[in-house]
Amino acid sequence: MNNEIANAKAAALDVLRHNAYGPFQGLPRTAGWGYPEPYTRDLMIAALGILGTGDAKLMSALRKTLETVASNQSSRGHIPSLVHDADDRGASDTTPLFLMAVAMFRETTGEPAFLQSAVGKAVRWMEYQSPADEGIVGQLPTSDWRDEQWVLGYGLYVNAVVYTYMRLLGLHDKAETLRRAMGHFTIEGGVQHKHVHEGLAIRHKPYYALWSYKVLGSERFDLLGNSLAILSGIAVPTRAAALVKWIESECEVMRASGELAIDLPPNLFPYLHPGDPDWHPRDAMFNLPGEYHNGGIWPFVCGFYVAALVAAGRPKLAARRLEDLTALVHQPRKEPVEWGFNEWHRAQDGTPKGQDWQTWSAAMYLYAARCVEENRTPFFDMIRRQDA
Repeated sequence: MNNEIANAKAAALDVLRHNAYGPFQGLPRTAGWGYPEPYTRDLMIAALGILGTGDAKLMSALRKTLETVASNQSSRGHIPSLVHDADDRGASDTTPLFLMAVAMFRETTGEPAFLQSAVGKAVRWMEYQSPADEGIVGQLPTSDWRDEQWVLGYGLYVNAVVYTYMRLLGLHDKAETLRRAMGHFTIEGGVQHKHVHEGLAIRHKPYYALWSYKVLGSERFDLLGNSLAILSGIAVPTRAAALVKWIESECEVMRASGELAIDLPPNLFPYLHPGDPDWHPRDAMFNLPGEYHNGGIWPFVCGFYVAALVAAGRPKLAARRLEDLTALVHQPRKEPVEWGFNEWHRAQDGTPKGQDWQTWSAAMYLYAARCVEENRTPFFDMIRRQDA
């Protein structure tokens, strides 16, 4: 094994152990210094990496996190945005991520009834999030992990997580209904006929739309959502292969134009620019082209992409991209640490711009490394076999 990858894995474990206990009810920290709060979505995503470590301290912290957030679930089943705060609500992705993480925890620990009551309520909550009762769920802008980006209506990322938990929990009929709904084409021409149902597939392109709702939508590329589509089997093997080829080709073009400095894809492209129809005034403060949610490079998202490359049958490319990710997470922004595991990096030069020792950056690095080393994608392999 590459020595740098081995060193990065050891450092990632150090980050997770450091962050396993924080100032809010002893729950894990979201980052080593900048985010002491236990943000639900970050910690649910981090479960993918933690569950493969076999580390008793981390497993205990994850169990406590899942049990605590379940105890703060709303009466209707919604999971809050902060693990310890029942009143911090409104996120579109916390509930499906909770269901995904619990299903993976059950599989790892052999506890099939773990948090069964909370799971049942959360599944019911998600059923009510489908405006057309077709399984595909809707959301409000800035309600998922991208708190500075508009995703309106049927978002790819959230629905990919929903599909994942449905398969993991054995809700196969519901999952297939959702998959068919996502496979409908987005509406073109500004006219929606009564018998036509909008979806997330785009004509003549291998990837799925960022979001779609009636005659509105966005065809900008969402790396996390499409990586999950590959991992979960929403994208069939031929489509997954074409999608990977398209991503790598588009990134080459972006590097040639100076829009991208490293060999990892941005979280969103093409970038939003002032004057674009989907540009918002607030973007000028937080979301400049190539930054944050407008094309920033997020290590945790790149971890999903590396795993998706393994799922798509590209192990050599996955190994190269893991080496690229290893170089990226080495960079700290301001803390005196050897390995930064930063939150996000500017696409045009790779500069770290967020918080160092981010929990999900470290955890998803470990998951990506495990996928490459074992040439499989734990938890997701089972879903794709079910789809085959």
